[in-house]
Amino acid sequence: MKVVANSGPLMALGKLGLLDLLYDLYGRIYIPSAVYTEVVVRGSEHGYPDAYAARLAIQRGRLVVVTMKDNELPNGTSSLPLDTGEKQSLHLAIRDKADLVLLDDLKAREEARAQGLTVKGTLGVIVEAYRARRLHLDEVETLIQAIISRDDIWIAEELCRRVLTALRTEAR
Repeated sequence: MKVVANSGPLMALGKLGLLDLLYDLYGRIYIPSAVYTEVVVRGSEHGYPDAYAARLAIQRGRLVVVTMKDNELPNGTSSLPLDTGEKQSLHLAIRDKADLVLLDDLKAREEARAQGLTVKGTLGVIVEAYRARRLHLDEVETLIQAIISRDDIWIAEELCRRVLTALRTEAR
């Protein structure tokens, strides 16, 4: 399975200590160079723990950095109102016919779907891990509470609560 990830899910899962979950579910994850710069380079400059978790995942071969240049982006992608990492992630996913692209940003997700890509975000990965029995419901509840309470993970509280309610209903 070929999976491409943007910064948002990598940072959120890194902050939650769940980067290894990506490898457990999907094998290697491919990230474009702009995502590497945002997550690892800039994150390390600020001392963010998720930056070091991502660097370790790269060293272990679980995250694979794909060098891309902005001039490689097709015209349709380069004009989108998205950041460089999102544009490169979309282009990489389309170019390499990825089975899944991991994005949290709503506009990026909409564009990915418009391009025919299958999309998941941080919560989707957590739900899949629960359904694959890699996380128990009580762990998912704790993780979602952590997402809600943190100001450095930008996922809407309303969405978190809906996902948790749906999983509780599913578990009955």
